[in-house]
Amino acid sequence: MSNIIKEFNEYREKMNKLILSHDNLAIKRLFNLDMKTYQDGALSSQTKEMLGLATSMVLRCDDCIKYHLEKCKNLNVNDKEMYEIFSVAVLVGGSVVIPHLRRAAEYWLELSTL
Repeated sequence: MSNIIKEFNEYREKMNKLILSHDNLAIKRLFNLDMKTYQDGALSSQTKEMLGLATSMVLRCDDCIKYHLEKCKNLNVNDKEMYEIFSVAVLVGGSVVIPHLRRAAEYWLELSTL
């Protein structure tokens, strides 16, 4: 596994474990809601992850972008679909999204080598 992917996943897992260990009901409910939202429903989990990625890019959250990129990869989103997601995010978010697009493209490339 790529170092940047490994480091991101290890840090995320470590910090989520720490946060959830404090047994805060509001935080636990938010984490649970997040997990349940991306499950299959009227929309497939793949579609929801693609929406989550585009939204995260517009909001310029690099951690969320990495998370959704990996989920999209695991749900068999291909390069052509990914670059259409990227184009929607840049169109909606404007040029301020371009630095996040660069990092997303780099991370997607790393995921593609796994």
